[in-house]
Amino acid sequence: MDIIEITRQLGKAIQEDERYSDYAMAKERNDSDTALQELIGEFNLVRQNLAMEQAKSEEDQNAEKMAELNEKMQGLYNTIMTNENMADYTMAKAAMDKLMNQVNTILSAALNGDDPLTCPAEMPTCSGSCGTCGGCG
Repeated sequence: MDIIEITRQLGKAIQEDERYSDYAMAKERNDSDTALQELIGEFNLVRQNLAMEQAKSEEDQNAEKMAELNEKMQGLYNTIMTNENMADYTMAKAAMDKLMNQVNTILSAALNGDDPLTCPAEMPTCSGSCGTCGGCG
């Protein structure tokens, strides 16, 4: 069996993992929530308008308009992030991202010559003390 076939099997195993199915379902609910998608569109438009105002020279910028756009953008962001579908999606995506980071950590360790069967699945966090460190990733 070659490396590509093994990778395909890994991809299949990931798709069979509960974290993947939770992510896929949350993404579908998130994407099909039309009210949420409209809020995201409005947020992006306000953000774009704010960026255009900020790109102007300092003397041409309208501070009142920028404050108004910033406040509106923050309100939209809060509304979006408290939407149940977005909250579920955010949590499911974080779990999926963690899984993929673990896979990548093991692959990177193997490429560095570490034993992929015994290396840690997560990068160690830096305590600031090099005396207890297993090495920076």
